[in-house]
Amino acid sequence: MSEKRVAIQMNNITKTFGALKANEDVNLTVYEGEVHALLGENGAGKSTLMNMLSGIYTPDGGTIHIYGEEVHFASPKDSINMGIGMIHQHFKLIDILSAKDNVVLGQGKGFFSKGKAMSKKVKEISDQYGLDINTDKKVYDMSVGEKQTLEIIKVLFRGAKILILDEPTAVLTPQEIEKLFHIIRNMKAQGCAVVIITHKLNEVMEISDRITVLRKGRSIETVNTNDVEVSNLIEMMVGKKMDLSLERETIKDKRLLLELENVTVLDREKKPALADATFSLYGGEILGVAGVAGSGQKELCEAIAGLDPTEKGRILFEGESLTGKTPKDIIKLGISMGFIPEDRLGMGLVGSMDIVHNLILKDYQNTPGVLLKKGPCVEKAKQIVEELDIQTTSIYAPVKKMSGGNIQKVLLGREIDLNPKVLITAYPVRGLDIGASYKIYDLLNDQKKNGVGVLFIGEDLDVLLELCDRIMVMCGGKITGIVNADQVTKEEIGLLMTGTLLEEEEVGYNELA
Repeated sequence: MSEKRVAIQMNNITKTFGALKANEDVNLTVYEGEVHALLGENGAGKSTLMNMLSGIYTPDGGTIHIYGEEVHFASPKDSINMGIGMIHQHFKLIDILSAKDNVVLGQGKGFFSKGKAMSKKVKEISDQYGLDINTDKKVYDMSVGEKQTLEIIKVLFRGAKILILDEPTAVLTPQEIEKLFHIIRNMKAQGCAVVIITHKLNEVMEISDRITVLRKGRSIETVNTNDVEVSNLIEMMVGKKMDLSLERETIKDKRLLLELENVTVLDREKKPALADATFSLYGGEILGVAGVAGSGQKELCEAIAGLDPTEKGRILFEGESLTGKTPKDIIKLGISMGFIPEDRLGMGLVGSMDIVHNLILKDYQNTPGVLLKKGPCVEKAKQIVEELDIQTTSIYAPVKKMSGGNIQKVLLGREIDLNPKVLITAYPVRGLDIGASYKIYDLLNDQKKNGVGVLFIGEDLDVLLELCDRIMVMCGGKITGIVNADQVTKEEIGLLMTGTLLEEEEVGYNELA
């Protein structure tokens, strides 16, 4: 490694936002021709550090050297001019433009001119790094993987030799991840320095040469990937040893709780957002739902919870039809169903209210008489805070002032406290650290053991395979397969996520295995 030039040298970098120290005395060294993983839990300071390298933020302290030259970036343009390109988790593309026009945009003169010359240069870059893209294709017609490839071409077109990828695999199928890793290896072979911001340990071990771990805004250690075990990385990230194994206990006595028959939900343009969804959910099982974001997961959850009207089909709960019923009707029927939406503070909780009043929101319709008794809710709030280890200054503090993990625990605690028969959870660990995530998984497993039917919308296929009994895969609003988690591979789920149907014996059935 010593014969290679140092591409990035960041020394004693500090960045504060008010009272919060996002980075404190962080050190990072990245060589040309290496893939360097920046690893840490949510809130560890990874994105803040890279935003300073890409000119979005200015450090409050410390120095940055690029290929030996000290730099002071006042804007992203300064960073781009030094050959640094950052590909953000949320793509910066214009949907109605073609790939070529998105690449050329912001290049100064001749936006829609010199089309042949621009196309030739894009093709040269594509051939050099093994990138495959149709330059005339509109962004709105592209898959997520194609959009990411286009973002990579954009930064290479601007002359980038240092690439920063922020959570690059978050919304990709296993097949798209494989393609991305092939591209990254090609860039490494061409002498690029590639920094990957991630929290996915298995991917770090596969693609990186070295790893720098951040914890609570500080750099803990930099290690060679070949010299470290996953357990060591977890300890560096969290600050203590953790067992990250998930149990999947088989419950023998399962009973049918929820049935969907040909359920269709239309979007605002009257097109099917969910088309002919048919499946069953049993008590004592966790049914996972996999799919690229926007495949109909949100509409599925909201249709079951009575929030979205169904265009056709039937939803049955213990044999009783829920079709056309509102959430209030469902509660009045005495049907116990917990719903943990994707948007925690938009749909799940009221951010300006405290824990006590957020509990009352779900309880008041079941309270006899006109006046609410606050006492039981106060006791319930104290119990949930203690049992779920919720970090808060007080049960009367507004929930919006809590961290994402603690907000999610309040929401999950409230729903579990109602003793539901069915629990619907949409991305319950998104944005949470490792410890909080595994606490949530344990709670879901406890519910399963109590005979609850859990519908678990997830995005980490490794977790879905380890935690769930069955996995239902969605693509473009349709269910493309329901498989037994212990009899399917990640690659097979990836194919289903792209709409490719497997052989019938591989797919499994819409029945209990």
